[in-house]
Amino acid sequence: MTPIRHNHSDGDTVLDAARDCVLAVGVRRTTLTDVARRAGVSRMTLYRRWPDVRTLVGDLMTREWVAVAQGALPDHDPAAPTRLRLVDGLVAGAQAFRAHPLFHKIIDVDPELLLPYLIDRRGASQDALLELITTALKEGHADGSVRVEHPVRQGRSLLLIVQAFTLSLRTMTDEDDPDLTAAAFQQELRTILERTLTP
Repeated sequence: MTPIRHNHSDGDTVLDAARDCVLAVGVRRTTLTDVARRAGVSRMTLYRRWPDVRTLVGDLMTREWVAVAQGALPDHDPAAPTRLRLVDGLVAGAQAFRAHPLFHKIIDVDPELLLPYLIDRRGASQDALLELITTALKEGHADGSVRVEHPVRQGRSLLLIVQAFTLSLRTMTDEDDPDLTAAAFQQELRTILERTLTP
């Protein structure tokens, strides 16, 4: 997994403070001074490790998104096929991302922050998620439960699918129609992933 850029002893305290600031006022209105004050560290300490708020928020997103993805993966069951664990994890992960308060705040207040990671380049969070997915795909290839394909291309394709269901789902739902609710689309995501991965 890709490590967070600045993994120092007080790194989690600073990232916790950054999360609290972003949840309170959004990314654009968060300053390194505010984060330093909330974390109880000097501004110079912060500036040496994170030159600007966007770098700090990038590390925060990596920490939060990787934790969501790892938490969504079911416990390893040697009797169950890897495909089932991977599909369950991806579907649960998409749902957990959409429910995450930091994700909500960024989507609602600072959505442009995510745009470079959707149309221009991959971020550390995406690389870490791809590592988790690719590892599971290789295990699925080995146990015969996942269609054998180039694992990196296959993993990136899965992430593209899951990102669309995570980031754009609310543009497609209609909660007044039982066939177009978020829950119905969750089931559709599961079906797509199952059919994509089944040998």
